[in-house]
Parts: sequence; C-alpha cells; structure tokens
Amino acid sequence: MKKPVMAKTSSAKDAGTASPSKLIDGRIKELGDWRGEMLARIRGLIREADPDVVEEWKWRGVPVWEHDGVICTGETYKEVVKLTFAKGAALADPAGLFNSSLDGNLRRAIDLREGEKVNEKALKALFRAAVELNARKKKLGKRSA
Repeated sequence: MKKPVMAKTSSAKDAGTASPSKLIDGRIKELGDWRGEMLARIRGLIREADPDVVEEWKWRGVPVWEHDGVICTGETYKEVVKLTFAKGAALADPAGLFNSSLDGNLRRAIDLREGEKVNEKALKALFRAAVELNARKKKLGKRSA
C-alpha cells in the first residue's frame, strides 16, 4: 500500500482554501491538455521516486516538490512544462536531461514539450539524486549547529 503524499500549506492565503495537493490536482484539471497530462505524469514519477515527498504550492501557483528542501518545481507555460531543480547544477546528469537554465550556478531545468518522450528511469534517478543531495546538506547543517 502506497503512503499518502504529505501536504502542507505554504502561505496564509492558501491556508483557508485547499491543500497544496488539491491545488495541484486543480492545476492539472484546469490545464485540460497535454501540459496537464505531462504534469500529472511527472508528479507520479516524483511520488514513485520518493514516497515521502511533500507537495507545496508557492509563488502564486507553482507546484513544488520537497524533501529536506526543494527537489523541483513544475511550471507550465504555453509550449513547455518546465521542471526546475533547485540544486540542479550540483547533480550528475548522465542521461543529459537538463536542457534549460544551463548557465546558472545553482539551478538547472528540463523543458518538456508536447509529444516528447520522457526517459522515466533517468528522471526518477534525478529526483532521487536531488533528495539525496538535500539529505546530505541537511545532515551537514546539523553537524555545524
């Protein structure tokens, strides 16, 4: 039996409405096209890669997945679903999934387009690597405290 996805509300405005998970459900439904399908698919892969993931709703409507820090965001635009990894520059990407925001010192992103094939195995490995990086940084932070 799968563990339920934890959800916590990230702002006072959202506190009186729905949980982040419900808000993400709503975004997927309201898109009603390939972007909603892609976002739902990515969400499922994140949950498979990390059953303890926490869903957030930040920055006026951006789905965010966290575990000991931000794993990635799931932004939707007209032409792409963008997965931005908060610490992507520190992650190994042997499958070459990162294809956007490559010049920054911290973040990396993956732009997914309509009809594009998703390398699910490599993407789940990247999600797991982001969780492991967050856990290492959290552990190091506790040592210095």
